[in-house]
Amino acid sequence: MISAAIIYIFINLITFAAFGLDKRKAVKGRWRISEKTLLAMCLFMGAAGGWAGMKVFRHKTAKWYFAFTVPAMAVLQISAIVYFTYIA
Repeated sequence: MISAAIIYIFINLITFAAFGLDKRKAVKGRWRISEKTLLAMCLFMGAAGGWAGMKVFRHKTAKWYFAFTVPAMAVLQISAIVYFTYIA
């Protein structure tokens, strides 16, 4: 059985890569990943990877809804993981 931690890491790596790919496509003026898709990836347990992608690639940091919601989602997701792993 695959550990929940491995799945969480995998989802965040994919989200991180999506932010990097979208930044690369933006610089080259090519097809982009929609903002809805990026936010959905963050919502479904990929917020830590999205937040890291925003910082590393300097991508979507000027958009207030990314700058506020992605870090907030990351904090909530990590808090939930800690709560359900150690407290509940």
